[in-house]
Amino acid sequence: MRSFAEKFLHVSAANNNLYKHFGTPPPAGLDIKTLEKSTTDKAKVIATLRDSFAHAKQAITSMPDADLDKSLDWFGGKNTERGILLFIVRHAAEHLGQSIAYARFISIVPPWTEDMQKKPADKKESPKENK
Repeated sequence: MRSFAEKFLHVSAANNNLYKHFGTPPPAGLDIKTLEKSTTDKAKVIATLRDSFAHAKQAITSMPDADLDKSLDWFGGKNTERGILLFIVRHAAEHLGQSIAYARFISIVPPWTEDMQKKPADKKESPKENK
């Protein structure tokens, strides 16, 4: 089982590595193979994760829309660039969900839940109003 640091560094490694399929290599000097276990320092983990999402954003914005249906080799089969982008989003969301579930299991309340709990009952927005 991965620690929180390892989980977020794992997502960072994917964000920095998977875009090579679209022509955006990982940042120079970044060792993808050792990134997951490279630090447990909270500030460094957060910075690495933020940098990885900046790298992903740069890679995505440089992709031509016309190439999104282009077929690529992917895990022993074929997928489109669009399909691989969806995989990357699902991958990050899966690990975020795991982290939230574990945090709640050990009685850590996510910040967005804590904010909602602080609102007076009559001021809380209904799900339909919260768009």
